[in-house]
This record gives sequence, structure tokens and C-alpha cells, in this order.
Amino acid sequence: MYNKKLNLVLLGLALVAPFVLYPVFLMKVLCFALFACAFNLLLGFAGMLSFGHAVFLGTGAYVTGYVMTTYGLTPELGILAGVVMSALVGLVYGKLAVRREGIYFAMVTLALAQLAFFFFLQTPLTGGEDGLQGIPRGKLFGLIDLTDNMTMYYFVLAVFIIGFLTIYRTIHSPFGQVMKAIRENEPRAISLGYKVNQYKLMAFVISATLAGLAGSTKALVFQLASLTDVHWFMSGEVVLMTLLGGMGTIWGPVLGAAAIVSMQNFLASGPLANYIHVLMGVVFVICVLAFRNGLVGELQKVIRKNSG
Repeated sequence: MYNKKLNLVLLGLALVAPFVLYPVFLMKVLCFALFACAFNLLLGFAGMLSFGHAVFLGTGAYVTGYVMTTYGLTPELGILAGVVMSALVGLVYGKLAVRREGIYFAMVTLALAQLAFFFFLQTPLTGGEDGLQGIPRGKLFGLIDLTDNMTMYYFVLAVFIIGFLTIYRTIHSPFGQVMKAIRENEPRAISLGYKVNQYKLMAFVISATLAGLAGSTKALVFQLASLTDVHWFMSGEVVLMTLLGGMGTIWGPVLGAAAIVSMQNFLASGPLANYIHVLMGVVFVICVLAFRNGLVGELQKVIRKNSG
């Protein structure tokens, strides 16, 4: 009951938020929150640390931007194209990576992501260092004009809710329970007869697909797809968001994404604009040393302690 009430309160706040805060800022938070939740599905619940997850965010953004700019597709079809391509890339990369474990898995994902980065840099389809600019938002289903920021915000909110509920259902399904068992003790899961690599691959593809959804939506919000979306630093940023909010929690990545995006937005125009990455590094160190379970994880520990 408590969780239902909390979710309703958060939904209510999300619905009224654009009347108080800048809608584009809120849309950025939602896009990165979905990206962080997708990454958390892989790291927090499957125990697989990917250092190249930005490739799926960028693939979704570039493909959506390209098909909408070149072929004039409607937003829902553009997003669908980006999501499908991200899923296919996730399937290929997953097949190459999931047979490795630990640091070897992380390094394989990083190497594959760098290959994708140089592909997006060199191919003429993506605009190189300039990226794809002026991506049209278009009309949703040919009827709803997304050029208005308020309308676009509620569309992005709906996309986030769909992605979030997908992750929530995945975590609380029998598949999710198997993933947790693999994370806790993979040899035992193998001994029980589970085909571990197949479960890992499925988790990898689901995470890549939802990351692509975040990237496709982000491309429409900012009408831009750039190399920043596929850079290795973006992969590191989503790790920071997840760890700061609370790895393996439902709302942790959302809080972590909101905190990082807010910090970037607040510092971007101030005297510390040139030191944003340094400050993010400091935040990461403090998080690792003082909040091992992230903000949400520590809060849950306090609640359990007081209720007990």
C-alpha cells in the first residue's frame, strides 16, 4: 500500500512539474532516468557491468534522427526504428560479450562501444562531428503536434512510464528472479539447470532496447543526435547515476539521474562550468566512500532500522 501511495504521489508531482520547472530540463531528466533504469536492470539485477552502454543510447538517437530527417517518418515510427536497431545491436554485442565475466565482460563492452563510436564518427549518414541537427519532432500519430514543449513533455513522461513499468515487471517476473539468482551465485544457477548465458543475453537485449528508447526520445527532445551520445564518457556517466542513486533499487537510478542532470544544469552557466567533470568525480568518490548503497539504498536501510 505504501508503495502504491508513493507512486501516485510521484505521478502527481510529475504531472504538475512542467508548470513549475522548465519542461526541457524535466524531459532531459526523464530521458536519462530511463537510460539509468535500463542500465540498472543489467548491473543491479543481473550483476553485469557494461562500460559501453552509451552505444545503445546513441544508436537509438541516430537512427531515429536519420529516418525522421531523411524519410519524414512520424515520431512513433522514428522511435520504433531506433528501438529496433538498438535491440539488434544489443543482440549482436550481447552474443559477443555475455560469455565473458567480470572485468573481461566490461572491457569487451567498452571495446565494442568504441568501434561503434568510430563508425558514427566516420560514416556520412550521421553528420560526423556535427551530428544530426534539426531533427523534426513531427506530429504523433499524425495528429498531436510535439513542437510544443508542454505536449512533448507529457509524451516523454508517457514513454518513461512505459519503460519504467517494463523494467518493474521484468524484475518481479520469474525471469527476474532467475537473474537475481545468477547475480548472487552463478555456479549454483548453472547446477540447477538454468541456461545462464541465455538469461544474460536476454537481460542484455532488454537493457539495450530500453536504452535505445531513451536515446530515441532524447533525440526528439533536443532535435539533435551527436557523438556525445555514444562517447565512452556517457557510459561512465550512467554508471555514476546508478551508483549515486542506488544500484539494485527501483527508484535509485531515477534519483541519481535527476541529481546528476540537475548538477550539470546548475553549474553549466556558473563560474565552475569548466570543472563539472571534476566535481562529478568528487561526487562519485564521496558516493563510493560514504553511500555504498546509494542514496535510495541508504534511505531504505534507515527505514528498515527504524521500523524494526
